[in-house]
This record gives sequence, structure tokens and C-alpha cells, in this order.
Amino acid sequence: MTATQLFTHFDRIADAPDAVPRLRRFILDLAVRGKLVPQDPNDEPASELLKRIAAEKARLVEAGKVRKQKTKSTKMPDTPFELPVSWEWAAIDDVFLYDAGIKREPRILDPKQWLLELEDIEKDTGRLLIRRRASERESKSTKSEFFSGDILYGKLRPYLNKVLVADEPGYSTTEIVAIRSYLPLCSKYCALALRRPDFVNYVTRLGQGTKMPRLRTEDAVIAPFPLPPLAEQHRIVAKVDELMALCDRLEAARAEQEATRNRMATTSLARLDAPDPDSATFQIHAAFALNNLTPLTTRPDQIKALRQTILNLAVRGKLVEQNPNDEPASELLKRIAKNFSRRVAEGKLKNPKPAKALSEKDGLFPLPRGWAVARFNQVAAIQSNLVDPRRYTTLPHIAPDNIESWTARLLSYVSVAEAGVYSGKHLFAAGAILYSKIRPNLAKVAKVDFDGLCSADMYPIHTLIDSDFLVQFMITKDFVAQAVKEENRVAMPKINQSALSDIVVVVPPLAEQHRIVAKVDELMTLCERLETNLTTGDETRTRLMEALLHETLATDRPAT
Repeated sequence: MTATQLFTHFDRIADAPDAVPRLRRFILDLAVRGKLVPQDPNDEPASELLKRIAAEKARLVEAGKVRKQKTKSTKMPDTPFELPVSWEWAAIDDVFLYDAGIKREPRILDPKQWLLELEDIEKDTGRLLIRRRASERESKSTKSEFFSGDILYGKLRPYLNKVLVADEPGYSTTEIVAIRSYLPLCSKYCALALRRPDFVNYVTRLGQGTKMPRLRTEDAVIAPFPLPPLAEQHRIVAKVDELMALCDRLEAARAEQEATRNRMATTSLARLDAPDPDSATFQIHAAFALNNLTPLTTRPDQIKALRQTILNLAVRGKLVEQNPNDEPASELLKRIAKNFSRRVAEGKLKNPKPAKALSEKDGLFPLPRGWAVARFNQVAAIQSNLVDPRRYTTLPHIAPDNIESWTARLLSYVSVAEAGVYSGKHLFAAGAILYSKIRPNLAKVAKVDFDGLCSADMYPIHTLIDSDFLVQFMITKDFVAQAVKEENRVAMPKINQSALSDIVVVVPPLAEQHRIVAKVDELMTLCERLETNLTTGDETRTRLMEALLHETLATDRPAT
């Protein structure tokens, strides 16, 4: 496949993650390999250009205008790829004066001159984000003076790939080096050659293992530089500019497409979340959302929002139909109260604190007929049973990190022995709900089907309503908002047992709870499939893109 064919079929891979940034890097890769524009046999070859550069360099040294460079202690590294016959590989200091800027103290800077900092340059693209004058910045350290046409290279954290061509004279931080060619070259080509992928890899390898890597002068000056004939440099830049403009349009189109999808998804879910739409309107909105799940959910955050909408509908009685023959929740709450009283009398439960009275203002939202509201401790018992973990080494150990936020998914876990825990832990039984009391904004709750121990930072909970329904309610924004409001620490937010007991929960009829749980499980399974399809689709597009790029580099030979 040729580069031209790749651009023609780019729409097949445009939705791959980072497709446009990858395409930009690929364009640079083609450019510096001589594969972007045809070679012209009438161009002066780079070998002759190098001779003229060497002669000019010698003249400048002789005239004392350029300091004589030390003999290289290390030879130029192996060149990373073959070049067209009219091109040449050269060490950077055979073509350029590296770190050409004159050092200036802050007190003598011309206030009208440009003063460049590293953060002013956009990484990878070399775009100038902001231009400030020396008078607009406080300068305490030495600066480096540069001229118009100099290539300005960010040597601090060079993997950020901050390179641009100065379009006017000025000063810069000394973390930016001015690179000046001995003879007039195409500065834009030189800058893009320093942003090419293999050079970025070279400087990144040199800085591995360092917290704040900095490209050393001795490593920079020996780096290989792909030098084309001068006339071809200008043709390359023209083609790169044309293709980068195409990338800009692709990026803008993708951004607009994503913004449109986002607006549609947000609007569709917001309609479903509306406080009290009439039944006919709600049915229309629900049908639209369900029939368009795939186009509306193209990102993981949209699926997360969809999950919350499903739960929001579930706990408002909008997900399944009410059945007038169901026993009302008020009767269920009476039975639960009797059951709790009996278990307290039998010594199976600790006597809970009296439930705080509920008033009209405690209602979270309008409820369907047959539903009720209750305090958390009216439907659930928090069971503290601290034990010595060394007596239960083979049992599973569950900590907050073993539960995924906002999904009620239990992640991988190990045994008590493998966890190496020694302080007191809660003993829980199969069927318990485990709720993390630290950082309640993370909504970490899960139901377990085994006996085990859990961290003292968790509450084992037993309930006489449908435990799966209670778990689903505990990962809604309605529940989490109350838990966060009641948290009693700043540094490490934590909800205490008394505050948890007072949280208001909604209670549907028991039969309806079962129907809600079944419908939520069905829709959450659909969300998981959508999520898997997104991931699989991204991986497929990424593999296709990598294959196409590899094929293009392997088969698109430089013209002669």
C-alpha cells in the first residue's frame, strides 16, 4: 500500500484511538524517509550540500565567529533507516551550531523582545500557544538569546517533543536550545526532522530512569540527522503543511462529530431523568434511547452515564410496571420491624438506635403508589463482628480496593493469609452486603456469596428487603449524595454508622423489587456488551491502523 492509498482509505481507521496524532507522526516519518514527495535528479545532492556546510563552518571558526568544537568523544549512533540516494545522514553538529544562543542576564533583556518559556510550546505539534514579551514576565534566571530562523528545541523532558522555528528574535529559558544551521537551510524541514518519531525515541531512551530527563549536549550533537537536497526540503515542507492541514480538518470533524454524539446522549438521558414527565412522553423518550444505544454510547463515560440513568429509573419506579396486587411496601416495613425486634430479643442483633422520624421534606422524589421511604436502619442491620484474622487464614479477605466504584462489581481478592493482615477484621457470612465507609463518594459496595473477612473500613450489612435491590440503590446518585453529605472527615472522608443509619432509602413492594433487579441486571448486561464492543472495536481499528502504517512504510519505496 502506498501513502496515497493510505490517505484515501483513512476513513476505515479514523475512529481508532489517537488516529489523527498517529497519522501526524506517520506523515513526519514518511517525510524524513524521502517517501512523501518524489526525488528530482536535477537537485544538488545532499553530499554536495554537506561539503558546502563544512566549508562554511570552517570559515566561521577561522573568523572567530563560531567557537571551535571539541573532537567528538563518541561516534554517531547507527542510522535508523535507509535514505534515498540523493540524501545523506549527518551528525547534528556537522550541520548545525547546537546551543547557538548567547546567554543574557535578566537585567539587560530588551523588554519589547519575545520571551519564550517551555509551556508556551504545544507538545508534539510545535504550535506556539502564547507569545509574551520580556516586560510581561518576571525573569530571575539567565536567558538564551535566539535569532529569527533558529530552531528552538526543548531539551528538558525531550519526549514532549517541543520544537518550533523562531519567526522573530527573542529570548528563551535555557531549557530551550537554539539550533542554527551553518548555511541557509529550510528551517521548517529541520524542525520537523527533530520531531520525527525515531528521534523522539532516541532522546526518550537516553532519559529513561531519570525523574526530569534532559538531553545532554554530548548526546544531541552526535544524533543522526536525515539531510535531503535543499530544494527537496522545501517540497517536503509544502507537502507536510498540506497534509497537516488535512489532519486539522479531520480532527475538527471528529471533534464536532463527538460533540454532536455527546449532546444527543446527554439530551436523551436527561429526558429520561426528568423529574416527572407524563407517561406518553416518557415512553417516546425511552423508546428513542433504547433504539439508539449504539450510536449514543461511543465512549466509556457515556456508558457510565447510561448505567446511572438505568439505576435512576429503577429506583423511581419507571423501569418496570407496578402491579396493584403487590403487597404495599408499608406492610413489608411492618414485618421487617417485627423481625428485627425478634432478632434483637434473641440476641442475634444488637439493639439499633431508634430510627429518626421521617417528614415530607425527607422524600427524595415522588414515589409510585405502593412504595415507601425508610431510614437505612429500618431495612438493614450493620453487623460489626471484629475477629482476629489469624484464626481465619484460609478465608477470603475483602478490602475497599477489591470493589469497583459505582458498579457493585467484586474484583479479584486473596485469602487472609495471602493478604498478610493482622489487625481486627469483620467476619461476614454469604449473602452479606459489604460497604466501604471510607470515601463514600466512590460508591464501593458489593454483595458476596461466600463467608470471609473484610476490612474494618467496611460495614457488613444484612437486609430483609431484596439485597440486590438495596445494592443497586446504594450505587445511585441519590444514595451517594446523602452519604457524602454525612461524611465526617476532610482528609480521609468516612461515613460513621450513625450517619449511615439515617440515610433515606426508597422501598418498593417486595415483588416489584425482584422485577426491578431482574430488569436492571438485564440492562446492565447490555451495557457490558456495549462496553466490550467499544473496546474490541477500538482494538481492531488500532491493529488495522498499525498494519496499514507498517505496510506503507515497508512497501512505499522512495522515488528516484
